[in-house]
Amino acid sequence: MIRIWAKTLKNNKITRQTIFEKEGNIDYSEFFDYVREICEKLDVPTPVIIKTHLFNYAKYNNVRFKKEDFVESVDFDRLILENALL
Repeated sequence: MIRIWAKTLKNNKITRQTIFEKEGNIDYSEFFDYVREICEKLDVPTPVIIKTHLFNYAKYNNVRFKKEDFVESVDFDRLILENALL
């Protein structure tokens, strides 16, 4: 089972959060699709995902997207995705 806790932070306070759940094991080739679905649930733009983001999630079980990682303007400072199955 895949379970990702996603939250947006502004001034170190959570402004939005959701839990993304999907059956099966994580497939890193589909990581962009997971992030896109999460962002749709949160009603925020999807960030640009680079190899470093993917490696951080795989190695540290979390990834942080800053304002600079979004093409569109956002009303938060960070989007954090954490593996919720630990």
